[in-house]
Amino acid sequence: MFELIKAKNTIRFMHYSKPASWLSILLIVASLGSLSVNWLNWGLDFTGGTVIEVGFEQPAVLENVRTSLASADFPDAVVQHFGSSRDVMIRLAIREGVKGEVIGTQVLESLQNSGFGQVDMRRIEFVGPNVGAELAESGGLAIIIALICILIYVSLRFEWRLATGSVLALAHDVILTLGFFSLFQIEVDLTVLAALLAVVGYSLNDTIVVFDRIRENFRLLATAAPGEVVDISLTQTLGRTLITSGTTMFVLISLFIFGGAMIHGFATALLIGIIVGTYSSIYVASALAIKLGISRDHMIPEVVEKEGADQEPLI
Repeated sequence: MFELIKAKNTIRFMHYSKPASWLSILLIVASLGSLSVNWLNWGLDFTGGTVIEVGFEQPAVLENVRTSLASADFPDAVVQHFGSSRDVMIRLAIREGVKGEVIGTQVLESLQNSGFGQVDMRRIEFVGPNVGAELAESGGLAIIIALICILIYVSLRFEWRLATGSVLALAHDVILTLGFFSLFQIEVDLTVLAALLAVVGYSLNDTIVVFDRIRENFRLLATAAPGEVVDISLTQTLGRTLITSGTTMFVLISLFIFGGAMIHGFATALLIGIIVGTYSSIYVASALAIKLGISRDHMIPEVVEKEGADQEPLI
């Protein structure tokens, strides 16, 4: 049976586990280094600022709106459509000593004097830095709690070596995704936080599928070495992994290109997370389980002998 399964074009994934491990270590060190030096480019959701919603008489061209605001001493304004092409949301960072109402008035006057026709103020909202700091703290806490809950779940479902590999793979995915955002100073807002939590769930789902197959094959292939069992299991689930990741990436690429500035960070985080998560399911979670000494004996449930089973039945 083992020779039959092994002969079906098994890909030797674990043959490259050592260079892949060094690559992961290098990327984690680089990510942590970038986070320690550059930290993250927090968006207005976390740093605080002024959010202004205005309505235009005609469809607004965002580039012209940005140019008008830059000439009015608002070069850092984040401008995007919401609802329709006539509705525009403007987000501005905190300006020391200037109230949100004053900023709103200056922005409205600038737009009204720039040839856009009638411009109406729909809403103005000020987010203080304390609220932003609370959001950042709550977001980080949410990710930590999610990882702890996942650790408890996989510990109950799998042998501890597999559970450890899956949790470390999730931490690996989050660190690399944050490192990418830190290195390129991409703005981190609430949508990026939601994407990070989605990455954790996606990566865990992929890892569980692989581990279920590894557990089944350990019980089925009695004479196979751990590395061979993992290679066979990964090869058997490769089609499912490629189809799932590929179709998800098609959607995310479409969102990134056509979704607008509002969800660029969300799509970017998920794109990076899916690529890293697919890689970590193979070369982090599975490879770590082998390094921790996983074997067939750990996959066989212990047989509990019932009391009195060795006694002769009464006639």
